[in-house]
Amino acid sequence: MESVVKAVGLPVNLSEEVEDDSGKKNEEKSSSTKFDNSRKRRYSSDEEYRSRERKDHYEIGSRYWGDEGTKSHRSNSSREQDHHSRKREDHRKNLNSNSINEESVKEQKKGKEVDPIMTRTGGAYIPPARLRMMQAQITDKSSLAFQRLSWEALKKSIHGLINKVNVSNIPLIITSLFKENIVRGRGLLTRSIIQAQAASPTFTHVYAALAAVINSKFPNIGELLLTRLILQFRRGFRRNDKHICMSSTRFIAHLVNQQVAHELLALEILTLLLENATDDSVEVAVGFLKECGQKLGEVSPRGLTAVFDRLRHVLHEAELDKRVKYMIEVMFQVRKDGFKDNPAIVTDLDLVEEEDQFTHLMSIEEEKLDPQDMLNVFKHDPEYEANEEKYQAVKIEIIGDDSGENDGFDEDNEESSDESASEEEAKEGDIVDETETNLIALRRTIYLTIQSSLDHNECAHKMMKMQMKPGQETELCHMILDCCTQQRTYEKFFGLLAQRFCQINKAYIPPFEQIFHDTYDTIHRLDTNKLRNVAKMFAHLLFTDAISWQVMAHIRLTEEDTTSSSRIFLKILFQELSEYMGLSKLNLRLKDPTLQTYFEGIFPRDDPRNTRFAINFFTSIGLGGLTDELREHLRTHPKPPPVTVPAPVSTLSAAAAQLLLESSDSDSSSSSSSSSSSSSTTSSSSSSDGESRKKGSRKKFRSSNNKSKSEGRSVRKLSPENIRTKDHLPDRHERDRSRSNRHLNEKESKSSSRR
Repeated sequence: MESVVKAVGLPVNLSEEVEDDSGKKNEEKSSSTKFDNSRKRRYSSDEEYRSRERKDHYEIGSRYWGDEGTKSHRSNSSREQDHHSRKREDHRKNLNSNSINEESVKEQKKGKEVDPIMTRTGGAYIPPARLRMMQAQITDKSSLAFQRLSWEALKKSIHGLINKVNVSNIPLIITSLFKENIVRGRGLLTRSIIQAQAASPTFTHVYAALAAVINSKFPNIGELLLTRLILQFRRGFRRNDKHICMSSTRFIAHLVNQQVAHELLALEILTLLLENATDDSVEVAVGFLKECGQKLGEVSPRGLTAVFDRLRHVLHEAELDKRVKYMIEVMFQVRKDGFKDNPAIVTDLDLVEEEDQFTHLMSIEEEKLDPQDMLNVFKHDPEYEANEEKYQAVKIEIIGDDSGENDGFDEDNEESSDESASEEEAKEGDIVDETETNLIALRRTIYLTIQSSLDHNECAHKMMKMQMKPGQETELCHMILDCCTQQRTYEKFFGLLAQRFCQINKAYIPPFEQIFHDTYDTIHRLDTNKLRNVAKMFAHLLFTDAISWQVMAHIRLTEEDTTSSSRIFLKILFQELSEYMGLSKLNLRLKDPTLQTYFEGIFPRDDPRNTRFAINFFTSIGLGGLTDELREHLRTHPKPPPVTVPAPVSTLSAAAAQLLLESSDSDSSSSSSSSSSSSSTTSSSSSSDGESRKKGSRKKFRSSNNKSKSEGRSVRKLSPENIRTKDHLPDRHERDRSRSNRHLNEKESKSSSRR
């Protein structure tokens, strides 16, 4: 098996080699020069070549298929090599031919002139720089290429200007349009205006004003615009396209307002829309009438009346939707109000005088209307240069010469600059920035620094590097307080930051003290959240002695000098101080003899009423321990004498006073006599029954009431006006005595009869 395997592995005949091996040792030595460092064998020329090639290029499969497999494989590989070599040669030939063709094409392109007509300028975008470069390459202005480029530039310019127009810049846009050759591009201009109006109907009055100005200078452009609008309306009306009808009629209505179109055109459109009324036609008619109704009422009131009569008939007779009927009713109300919400011409858009305007009388039934659609397309003009010169003359006549205006403008600028320079030289002093730009920038920088800092030390370090100018310390203090008030809850960061600045530089202490005074005076303007943050921040500054306790002198704790906001501020302030310092230390600080002059307003001793108010205030907020001295003062301090308020009695003369005394003596004597008589009668009637006692007591009560009433009348009559003579009072008292004696006699007679 080993010999077979070897024979398959090595296709040469090994048996002959083994037999001849002993006799051919010398030949092997002679052939050692050919194959060094390998086992030498004797081969024929063909066998040697094949064995050497097989060993050098050993391939898979030779072990199983022997020499035949290798031969076929070798032949295949040789054929493949020949095929690849032929391909390479063909590729080289093709490259050489292509290079020749490319060089020839380049030479042809260099020889050719740039032809923009072949480019897709209608749909492709050409940058302005490239467009100018292409125009610069063309020297002949009458050539087709140059005219095509100028046409594209004109189209872009007109389209851009129309899209930018509004009420404020319409004079500038009109001037820019007149600088372009709108006679050549009148088709482009009308198409751009109609497209812009259809895209934004709310600016219809602006486009109508623009068309009115152009029509006053170039009536053929206004006629072309009106013709295209009429044809567009007729096309939309035939197709039942409400959107096209609404946009075109709205534009025509504003052209009627600007007197570009005659009012008969508006009446014809309204008649056509209301002849066979439908929901859409009535809606278009109402919208059209709302836009031009005021102008029709001025120039054709009878026609407007006929239109509203037709609307009334449609409202009552036609079968319309409720929404459309409601629109008709609203239209009648708009007419009643005089179209005040739909004026014919806005004041800013009344740009053309009536004498300068050209009004076009056109009909919707006219068959000879030509839209001139070929004006929208580029066409070569053999007399291009002559037409351009003619338009330049017209342009100068309309808007003047630009160069002259620019020269005049430059001269005016030079004169104004010389005058301003002389004024600046004449003036002396610094420039005052009334806009406060630098102040706003400083506040923005401070705010961003505060928001971007992690702790108060970092923030203070950043702000100290800002190198603020003198006088800006107050603004820094205000910004710290404002940032603190903007927080939802109080953050200790701001109190520590303010404390840090006060400890670094004493220049920051007076601004914070002044801010305390200003804030307390305007504390009613702050809401509860901001008020709490401000109180806690100042409590921190007072606790750390960053600011002086002398600021308390500004506070006066009385019912008249405080408001609800100031009481809340003081409550939070003292509660925070008690939390920081403790009640005992706070009490010691408030009892400091060196600070007593600053605490007189907080603990008033001038009036017991104010003292009680302060005691009640501190007791209600849970700090009653601070009011011990006030309570002792209120208890030991002698009460002030009561103030006697004199009664509002008019001054009497001496005679009147003497009369008053006499009357009082007589009243007392009469009362004593009456009482003695009444006592006698009661003793005599003691044995009578209970009914007589009740009657006697009732009579006594009535007599006493009568007596008091009589005394009251006598006192009232003692006013200075009633006192005339001295004999007036005695006569009156005599009548009273006789009356009382009469009553006594009657009582005695009744008592005797009962007995």
